[in-house]
Amino acid sequence: MNSDNLELVTLAGGCFWCTEAVFQRLKGVEQVLSGFTGGSIKNPAYREIITGRTGHAEAIQIRFNPEVISFQDLLYVFFATHDPTTLNRQQNDVGTQYRSAIFYHSQVQKEIAEKVMEELEKKGIFDKRIVTELSAVKDFYIAEKEHQDFYNQHRQQPYCQFIIDPKIKKLTEVFSDKLK
Repeated sequence: MNSDNLELVTLAGGCFWCTEAVFQRLKGVEQVLSGFTGGSIKNPAYREIITGRTGHAEAIQIRFNPEVISFQDLLYVFFATHDPTTLNRQQNDVGTQYRSAIFYHSQVQKEIAEKVMEELEKKGIFDKRIVTELSAVKDFYIAEKEHQDFYNQHRQQPYCQFIIDPKIKKLTEVFSDKLK
């Protein structure tokens, strides 16, 4: 596949270890990088991000083939595998760095994201209102090496078993037709 045909999207759904593990398993996803975006300082380190003072979100940048998986389908997976109704929180992870956000790379992505969120609200998919931030992507900073491919490297860690495994289970049950 020619890399010119690939698109980028940047998503934040709490801990980037969780979102990375989910999206790595989808057909059409060519690369997932864990990192940080949406903040106020350049080249932040993880130790700075976790303080919540930089304004960055833990995020993933996904390089995907839109001929295999649509941006809309990526968003359906995104909303199904995290809680978009909690402000600055995902389970036990609390702070602005764990917010739910879509950092779009084009006007088309913005419009699709708005339509998907409106659709989910109208259908009453969630008990509470969606609070997912929708912003244009600015700088994306790749996280340190030890944060890349974390789940696949550390599946036996309690965090992976208790927090990420249920997300992977839901992914395989609800989106089996989208898996690699």
